[in-house]
Amino acid sequence: MDTSAKSLPAISITALSKHYRLAGKSVRKAVDQLDLSIAQGQIYGLLGANGAGKTTIIKMLCGLIIPTSGHIVINGYDLARERYRAVQQIGAVLEGTRNVYWRLSAWENLLYFGRLKGCRERELRIRARQLLEELELWERRNSAVRTFSRGMQQKVAIACAVIADPSIVLLDEPTLGLDIQAARTVKDWVAKLAREQGKTVILTTHQLDIAQQLCERVAIMRHGQLLADQPLTHLLKYFREEHYQIRLRGQLSSEQAALFAPLNMSYADGESCLTGLIGNQAQLYRYLADIERLQLPLLAVQLLEPSLEEVFMRLLSAGKEVKDHVA
Repeated sequence: MDTSAKSLPAISITALSKHYRLAGKSVRKAVDQLDLSIAQGQIYGLLGANGAGKTTIIKMLCGLIIPTSGHIVINGYDLARERYRAVQQIGAVLEGTRNVYWRLSAWENLLYFGRLKGCRERELRIRARQLLEELELWERRNSAVRTFSRGMQQKVAIACAVIADPSIVLLDEPTLGLDIQAARTVKDWVAKLAREQGKTVILTTHQLDIAQQLCERVAIMRHGQLLADQPLTHLLKYFREEHYQIRLRGQLSSEQAALFAPLNMSYADGESCLTGLIGNQAQLYRYLADIERLQLPLLAVQLLEPSLEEVFMRLLSAGKEVKDHVA
């Protein structure tokens, strides 16, 4: 790839669609007119409920599914016209347990996939050892993968995906079914791929807390269409403007609490806490006026940073796209 291509997006998707014909004349639009541009060296979250189209997108990027229409360009290579060079840019771990050969050992899997991807033998063995050590699998390198735990199998799959040192890594539900310790190891390693090695990582996950910890930018999908494609900080800030916490000294009576519905109320350590969405400043001032009228001791009023899960659920519920200008 020409050095000038480094300034190009890692992945550029234009008007991408994948439609499936069902019984009769009906059509299911798994992905519909999708436009995305993913920057180099970024951890990018591709989020959505089941059936949103995430895995279909990943498989189209890998060349495993042919789009109905649209274009995919990977590091400057058009996937339709330069398939071999485009696919060389990518390492992928798909959802499920069939990313490696269970009868082979961890070491044999890495050598097999490295040779398949054209790695030179000496460099391959050095990199295979490095990966197994980083993922805490070196001591079990000669054991058959079928004897590994689910977390260990997933680590082997990730190592096989990056054995040829691709610049782009696609991870479809990489922490699914892992225990806490294994999930943390995978999460830390994903962060290292981008922040220390400069790789572009596209991550799909239902574990939105992990996405919030890792991703710099997220796309939220619904029924094959894009609801949001924003830097994570911008998306959280956009919804932060409506989410408040009001802290009061003492415990509210049920009659007093009813005045602040539909805010959620909790009581702990001598304080009442009202939290929830307050759509405009006029509503906030009405709440504050009620607090003053009731002579309730006000401790603090603050905007809250919503979680990615809260943003995700609100976007899916509204079903409306968040435009770029909100960033």
